[in-house]
Amino acid sequence: MTVNSSSRHLRVAIIGGGPGGLATAIALSKIPNVSVNIYEQATVLREVGAGISIGSNSWNVLELLGVADTLTSGHPTWVILNMNGRSGEELDRREKPRNLEQRAPVRTQRTKLQSALLAHVKPGVIHLSKRLTRMVDKGKEGVELRFEDGSVVTADLVVGADGIRSVVRDTAWPNYEIKFTGTTIWRALLPWDNVKHLDPRFGITGWWHTPTTHVYFSPVGEGLWEIASRAWQDPATHSANKKSWGVPVDNAHVESHFTEYLPAIREALARVPPGGWREFAAFAGPELSQLTAWDNKVVLVGDSSHALSGAFGSGAGFAMEDGWILAQALAYWKNDTGKALPLFDTIRLPYYSRMYAHLSSEADKRAAKLKGLGNPTFDERVRNKIITDGGKDMSWIYKNDIGAIQYNGSKEAHSSPVRCIR
Repeated sequence: MTVNSSSRHLRVAIIGGGPGGLATAIALSKIPNVSVNIYEQATVLREVGAGISIGSNSWNVLELLGVADTLTSGHPTWVILNMNGRSGEELDRREKPRNLEQRAPVRTQRTKLQSALLAHVKPGVIHLSKRLTRMVDKGKEGVELRFEDGSVVTADLVVGADGIRSVVRDTAWPNYEIKFTGTTIWRALLPWDNVKHLDPRFGITGWWHTPTTHVYFSPVGEGLWEIASRAWQDPATHSANKKSWGVPVDNAHVESHFTEYLPAIREALARVPPGGWREFAAFAGPELSQLTAWDNKVVLVGDSSHALSGAFGSGAGFAMEDGWILAQALAYWKNDTGKALPLFDTIRLPYYSRMYAHLSSEADKRAAKLKGLGNPTFDERVRNKIITDGGKDMSWIYKNDIGAIQYNGSKEAHSSPVRCIR
């Protein structure tokens, strides 16, 4: 990055201290004349969830941020399974090509990624117990942020990194609406030693399916094992009370959704200690036509910008990519948000638009396949929902090199070995 002393001073307020917010702060801290503050509503900064996947795309952006060498824990995921949860039949085995020159794809604890990022955030940047309640557009003076504790700050640029239930998005895009998808997720971590003798396949990352549910198992390193179980119910009749996000839930309630599964799977679920489950209601929202608002004083990163409910299993990677690209756009335009934020839109909007289009296409294909079967059996319905990397070349996501972006001054930006905006 070229240091330019003529760049204007920019006050940036990042709302949310998850991977996207932390990565954005790290990237912005490398730009001259930018002051960064993160405002996080939690009283203690901690991740909610269990495991997280770090693939090639995420490693690429972690390298650019200077964080990759700090993240050292995880379970290599060279092999991914899809299994019939009732019969135990192996439906799909995907073995990723091993390249000794690249870092291994891993499944690790969400807290490990957070700790690695935190190690690179400058002291005094993070402010806890700051629940945003109101944003006011003050024109040329910036954006006024009001918090639940009564404090008020003003920023030249507000970065909404506050997740799928984003207050920033809901304020700047008041007509945007997310809806319950019908899927509820229950997550837990437990010692690998407690379950490893139940089935040798439990040591391989993978999904175990029935037609409307699945159970995801994976080691996550440091002797821990992750369960992420999902069940779908008609959102038309179950949406009213589905507001949960990381709340404790009784073991019996979780286990009641997976009674059709193999005995070893049911036993694994039963070995989660009382209080070990956390429930998450999955929400999603429509594609946005812009990720910037209020005359380029507000920008969205991560799940706030594309409410896809974790559809590609790489949400943290996308959020970190957003933060890095935002920083490079600001550096390129010497902190001129009027030019930098449209550039950010130029790069990231088509990327997320492609994701929405892909999901729609895949859903149509699955529906057409089931319809063609007439009255599909249990096993046929299970085979129709195999989770892979998308059924075709998905390197544009999972091998994305966000550092290889060429911008030629026009309205187009694309991948290239030339890193012109750095």
